Amino acid sequence: MSALDVRSFTVGPVQENCYIVRAHPQASAAVIVDPGDEAERLLDAVDSLGVTLQAILLTHTHFDHIGAVAPVARATGAPVYCPRIEQPVLADVMRWVPPGFGPFESHDAEHLVAGGERLTLAGIDLDVIFTPGHSPGHVTYAAPGALLSGDVLFQGSVGRVDLPGGDWATLERSIEGLVTDHPADTVVYPGHMGVTTLGRELATNPFLSEIRARSASPAPAGPAHAER
Repeated sequence: MSALDVRSFTVGPVQENCYIVRAHPQASAAVIVDPGDEAERLLDAVDSLGVTLQAILLTHTHFDHIGAVAPVARATGAPVYCPRIEQPVLADVMRWVPPGFGPFESHDAEHLVAGGERLTLAGIDLDVIFTPGHSPGHVTYAAPGALLSGDVLFQGSVGRVDLPGGDWATLERSIEGLVTDHPADTVVYPGHMGVTTLGRELATNPFLSEIRARSASPAPAGPAHAER
């Protein structure tokens, strides 16, 4: 299980989960993940915790995950880590926002990630994992015992694939990679809905039925060797 101190804030009309993450409850530095809306509320939380933000981490750039990026970055000076493929969206936000939402400010990301990077921020070791399928450049941030999974995997559900760049087969491969590479008790902090674990989702999530079946199948036997 995760030993991190993770504070969850559900923000905006789409009810997106933003997280302020510290290495432990007494840590004076933190990162914030997917500040999607309600910038003043998030900044008040940073002040209340008495922490310095060392980074703003984005799993992807759908508007409900980036709406508060610019004001939070401006107020704190924290650099933004954005999926490389999706950097143009953050840089021209309103071009991609559906009618009725916003307005949101654009931001030029200070750092771009594509998966495979190892970051140490606010005393937390983070592996960046490329997890496309919900969006083309989506990444998951893996900390010890925890996954900050954005819109890849939810409690009892998965990210939608009917938006531009979405693809079910790709998303399923991304989820299977997370399930295969991390322990069952890994805590999943998703972009919507409640906190869960990989083991719980593998056992109960209806969208993971094919992954569940493959994980339960016995490994194929090795090649036969003739006796001498």
